[in-house]
Amino acid sequence: MDIDFREICPRDRYKLLVGSIVPRPIALVSTVGLDGRMNAAPFSFFNAVSDDPPAIAVGVNSSVPGRTKDTARNIRDTGEFVVNLVDTALAQRMNVCAVDFPPEVDEFAMAGLTALPGRQVRAPRVGEAPISLECRRLVTVEIGIGRNLVVGEVVHLHIRDDLIDRERLHVHAERSDLIGRMHGLGWYARTTDLFEMPRLAPEEVVPAQPAPAGR
Repeated sequence: MDIDFREICPRDRYKLLVGSIVPRPIALVSTVGLDGRMNAAPFSFFNAVSDDPPAIAVGVNSSVPGRTKDTARNIRDTGEFVVNLVDTALAQRMNVCAVDFPPEVDEFAMAGLTALPGRQVRAPRVGEAPISLECRRLVTVEIGIGRNLVVGEVVHLHIRDDLIDRERLHVHAERSDLIGRMHGLGWYARTTDLFEMPRLAPEEVVPAQPAPAGR
């Protein structure tokens, strides 16, 4: 089946996009506004995009046309944010933060999250997160009404002690129990079913043989 995205409505494009690109890591983004009010909201349009400078990108999209999300406004005003990664233990509280609360509601309080001070940014981090990335905005790209792509430089990493080899700075990703966003309104995936496939050297690659005719 071929689908021309120019011929279908935005809702259908969204369903096809998020149903096809799975699983997506979840960024529970914590920020603070100029008024000192904290905010926490999850986004699954998120990933690492560069190692030098170390950078991540988050798509901060509003579900209400023309409305700027608190996260986007706080990042615009302060230039700082924290990406907190989500494991199974944090999943339910992350889901509370996804509720479309009015700006005056404190998601940290509603979800029972611990706000810890950042080391290099003013935004708080989520104390319950296994990994948190303190970021400073590099650029914000407006890609639609109420839709922003935020690229941030990672300036500080917080990681749970059992997830890292201090001497080698090797992250034990298999122990992190992170979850990823799948399709629909509430489907998620765990990262506990893993397999290893080492990268091949050029000399190890045997050219594939063409399939016999008629098959």
